[in-house]
Amino acid sequence: MATATKKQEKVDKKAEKAATVAAITTRLKASSTAVLADYRGMTVGQMRELRSKLRDGNIEMMVVKNTLARRAAKAAGYEPLSAELVGPIAMLFAADDVSAPARILNDYIRANRKMVIKGGLLEGQVIKADAVTELADLPSREVLLSRLLGAMQAPLGSLASVLQAPMSKLARTLDALRSQKESQSPAPAAAAS
Repeated sequence: MATATKKQEKVDKKAEKAATVAAITTRLKASSTAVLADYRGMTVGQMRELRSKLRDGNIEMMVVKNTLARRAAKAAGYEPLSAELVGPIAMLFAADDVSAPARILNDYIRANRKMVIKGGLLEGQVIKADAVTELADLPSREVLLSRLLGAMQAPLGSLASVLQAPMSKLARTLDALRSQKESQSPAPAAAAS
């Protein structure tokens, strides 16, 4: 009976590992950005604090065994990522804002001197740690969109003022002409008594 239980445990562990690999593979494929970081030396409280900051940015962090992460990277088509999966690794995933995981993690590292960025994925391309750090320096998606909108609106504003200038000049000229005519016209004659 004990051997049957051990066999069942092995089957359960194998199924659990397969589910973990499938979950990581799905996240890798669905994410616009993934960042890998070595989390050695972090306390449970520091991990909790970082996870909270990441959640606020709609970023998910997973800590998994490297063997499972390597299998998932291979299954997702990112086999070169396997070289970075050495030591204790945390994987950060973001679907929307490509710079958010790098920016939040970089800010956390500057403040706490914990963790080391190992590498990552950007739109399906494996990137090195220095590229992740450069990505962290990019403004957020919202800031970039507002800058783009401002750049698009500037020529329209200039065009509107150019088109409005002749009419404004005409109005000022007519007003000056009216003022000049009023000042030159004789004063109304006093009514005869």
